[in-house]
Amino acid sequence: MMIVLIIVGAIVFLNVISFVINKVLSRNELSSVKPTGKLVEVNGKHMHITSMGTGEQTIVLLPGLGIPLPSVDYRPFMQELAEKYTVVCVEYFGYGFSDGTSTPRTNANYVEETRQALTLAGFKPPYILMPYSASGIYAEYHATKYPQEVEALIMLDTTSSAEKSPNVPRFVFILSKISQAIGMMRFLNPILIPKFMGLNAKNGYGPTEISDFMKFSNHSLNDTIINQNIHFSDNTIEIMAMDFPAEVPVLAIKADTYKKGTWKKYMTDHMKKLGTHAQCKVIPGSTHGSIYHDLGHRTAVREAIEEFLHPKK
Repeated sequence: MMIVLIIVGAIVFLNVISFVINKVLSRNELSSVKPTGKLVEVNGKHMHITSMGTGEQTIVLLPGLGIPLPSVDYRPFMQELAEKYTVVCVEYFGYGFSDGTSTPRTNANYVEETRQALTLAGFKPPYILMPYSASGIYAEYHATKYPQEVEALIMLDTTSSAEKSPNVPRFVFILSKISQAIGMMRFLNPILIPKFMGLNAKNGYGPTEISDFMKFSNHSLNDTIINQNIHFSDNTIEIMAMDFPAEVPVLAIKADTYKKGTWKKYMTDHMKKLGTHAQCKVIPGSTHGSIYHDLGHRTAVREAIEEFLHPKK
């Protein structure tokens, strides 16, 4: 019993020390990182919009769920696309430099906030919406409600709107917030992010970009993101019941995972939901996390986009 008490006491002591260290390091951690785009006021709060390029067609990049700093996460991809297009990155409320919000994270609120932010930042429809992962649900809702605003929809390995997304148990968020508070992710992120997300020099990310992304990763789980997770299943169910407009061209770019097993059905059902006019392109060797981060896969994605938007006659 004494040994058990000593072990438990040591664990508690180390967690307290880790919590204090993380609290000190977190206090002014983000103050040195400045927004690279425009902060526009939407419903009394600020949203961060970054852009590159001056092309006639406007691509709007929408981040995957919980990406800490989308404006950095997308930067090498934006730089490549900006050679031909105007490219805009939207940081939702709770993401990057944007404020948090208590407004329910419904499909309608995401789309209306995005529409307002783009307009206030000086960008006019029609847009080429390019969502990644979970943002596919919001982009489909946007295209369904306002098809006249969407020139095309290009989906980067997005969540299927033909299958209900599972609810994340609330205790997961509690544990995640505890791990963030004691600084666990501060130690894990430098190992996990370069390896599994591909934010490294090889893929075109500079040391400042990597450093900034790491800093924001230490603060990524906030009440707005938790609210988004809680609403996500209902958001998916809502879009499942809506017919996608046939007049909106669609390119679904999928990771190589979808070639086999249950993932193949997941992809097939999604394509059926989008309609017979929708096209699908699988990027060989890619994973969900590497689809636009990895330099080689990013090149393949860019080529697929160009072929879709400007097919050779």
